[in-house]
Amino acid sequence: MLSQCLCQVYKCLFLHNIKLNLINVATLARRIHSSAKKLSDCELKEQTVQKCETEGRPQTTENNNSGRLHIPVMLEEVVNCLSPQPGQRFLDMTFGAGGHTTALLEKASDITIYALDRDPTAYKIAQQLSESYPKQIRALLGQFSQSEALLISSGVEPGTLDGVLLDAGCSSMQFDTPERGFSLQKDGPLDMRMDSDRYPDMPTAADVVNALDQQALASILRTYGEERHAKKIASAIVQARSIYPITRTQQLASIVAGAFPASALYARKDLLQRPTHVATKTFQGLRIFVNDELHELYIGLKTAEKFLKPGGRLVALSFHSLEDRIIKRFLHGIDMTEKYNLGSRQKIRQALKNCTKEEDTEEFPHGKSNSKWIFIQRKVLTPQAKDIQTNPRGRSAKLRAAIKL
Repeated sequence: MLSQCLCQVYKCLFLHNIKLNLINVATLARRIHSSAKKLSDCELKEQTVQKCETEGRPQTTENNNSGRLHIPVMLEEVVNCLSPQPGQRFLDMTFGAGGHTTALLEKASDITIYALDRDPTAYKIAQQLSESYPKQIRALLGQFSQSEALLISSGVEPGTLDGVLLDAGCSSMQFDTPERGFSLQKDGPLDMRMDSDRYPDMPTAADVVNALDQQALASILRTYGEERHAKKIASAIVQARSIYPITRTQQLASIVAGAFPASALYARKDLLQRPTHVATKTFQGLRIFVNDELHELYIGLKTAEKFLKPGGRLVALSFHSLEDRIIKRFLHGIDMTEKYNLGSRQKIRQALKNCTKEEDTEEFPHGKSNSKWIFIQRKVLTPQAKDIQTNPRGRSAKLRAAIKL
């Protein structure tokens, strides 16, 4: 009964929001999360034991040094595009381990940086760094959708920032901490919440894979993971959970791998032509859905535009095509509701044609002639070969930078 209710609510919201290419998971949170109460007593006991073991296990050197070992992506390009000057104010919307923020502080004197992150671990790092720069760093804890309220409460008025950095996606700290449940290479609870346990009613990845029906799961994997074999994987998940609840990362990875022949386990290649696990896209899809990442990204871009002053600079880093598509369309002023089968260039030409036929600019707000941005770089920037060797995780990064008119 609960499963039927969940799937019905999911389908209505998913099909409605898929037209916007944005899914808001908040309205599903309480319903999906409540499914955890329906898990067997055996599963609950196992989770308790695992939690005790985790709390009793000393942290590894890698976890303790995760912030120090974190390598910021395209650091030189980010600093050059933001071009910090003495006395300016910036917003780092994804502080992470503070690599980009630290570089900006070293580049220009007497600048102020509002360091935002939804991850409590990153927020603590920002607080620690603010002790070294007491008058220059303001640590903020929250999501992109909460950034406007946080900035206003910190005394920042719209149209007053000189630069905004938005670094989408997951941080190395999150991937390197098995207890967070992001990595399929290290066993841990199937969590994937970037906010950690700040919102107990928000669903974990385990809640999603154990509650939603096969069709809903396949839609998530296909849309957010861009997984071609979404139906096959969703079927394997549903079949496996009927025997035992899915609660661990490597448990899910094994289930996905079991849906393919052994030869296909590492048949896929990344941009460096290295073998990647067949469950990689499944984990991506679940992570994006659980954290409502695409909707948050769009809200973050709108907030950046609102708080930047004319002449202020926006630098946006993305790590897969879904994120880059949203950033590209936003900067070009293309309607987010437009279908993906038309390329951005086609939509820009179409918008220009529409604008020349009509004098009312408000009727066609998405044309390039009405754009609110001037691009700093004509083409999208990607990491240099030396950067990829130093930081292979940043191999898929794309940087787009623009100045607000």
